[in-house]
Amino acid sequence: MKNKLLKFIKTDTILVVSGVLAVISCFIIPPDKEYLNYVNFRVLAILFSLMLVVSALVRIGTFDYLTRRVLGRIHSERYISLFLVLLSFFLSMVLTNDVALVTLVPFALILLRAFGDRRRTVYTLILMTVAANLGSMLTPIGNPQNLYLFTEYGFSLKKFTLLMLPYSLLSLVLLILSVFLLNRTDHTVDQAGAVEAERPGLPKLCLYLALFIVCILTVVGTLHYLVMLGIVAAVILVTDRRAFLKVDYTLLLTFVFFFVLIGNLGRIDAIHDTLTKIVDQNVTLTAILSSQIISNVPAAMLLSAFTKQGSALLVGVNLGGLGTLIASMASLITYKFYAAERKKGEGYLLKFTIINLLFLAALYSLHLILS
Repeated sequence: MKNKLLKFIKTDTILVVSGVLAVISCFIIPPDKEYLNYVNFRVLAILFSLMLVVSALVRIGTFDYLTRRVLGRIHSERYISLFLVLLSFFLSMVLTNDVALVTLVPFALILLRAFGDRRRTVYTLILMTVAANLGSMLTPIGNPQNLYLFTEYGFSLKKFTLLMLPYSLLSLVLLILSVFLLNRTDHTVDQAGAVEAERPGLPKLCLYLALFIVCILTVVGTLHYLVMLGIVAAVILVTDRRAFLKVDYTLLLTFVFFFVLIGNLGRIDAIHDTLTKIVDQNVTLTAILSSQIISNVPAAMLLSAFTKQGSALLVGVNLGGLGTLIASMASLITYKFYAAERKKGEGYLLKFTIINLLFLAALYSLHLILS
């Protein structure tokens, strides 16, 4: 029992910490009717529906099929690395960064194993992680913090996209250059893409894509979130109820805990005024530094209660996903897969940190130029 508890705390540290802090805050501000205004049910409904639709798409093999079809035509290690990095970058825009990595990293390990070059495998996995974190920042549905801030500050889709576009373009250029810099020599192998993939059923594929569009309509404000939630939940309950098991409920519960914590902190005048002064001195830098410690999703939720500078906060928490391993929780996904078959002397964490800090320095420099 003790071992299971320790494992749970280690695996879901953010959930446990946010839960404890939320409970403590409830003793300071006793529960009352104001608590009902804390929780942003629209954000939770959209996040849940998106995760459910993506889970259903993954379960019918949509992304495995598409990825393997393309990779079956590529036999160069350099270009397989490039393709995996670019695929992580663009898929994260619609699947979220964590789902993109859960989908692609296991298959990347299988493909890259054929070349027998562990050093390049490490670099490819790191760049895939950076790509997923940076690609996801361009869209409101790319990651949880974007969805939350998009709703919280009432961004229009146009304003959101134009704000993040310069950072995405620079990220894309840097990722491509990094792939070629770290793969200055090349290897080929005929068997690299020789993996069979079953084609997903067309009726379910069309149905789930239609549900995805329903979610997008809600994100941009065309459809009420309760209508979306009812449609998505009812359809998937009928077509594939096991998809519900793949939803990240710990993330949803973490959001609830932070809603409660932030709501209570906002009602403590001394804390509210102090944090507001600190955050508003440099919102973007505060968000970046906070993300290194508590990760960018909690940082977005916490800091949003103390600043009206939504654009600066949005940039900060997205750039803040670079840096330490916990700056973006999606980064832990790649590390977990890698750790299962790592070998001594590969220095994953050191290389990961250095590469992330270099990307962060470049993108923050762009922010200073644009500010």
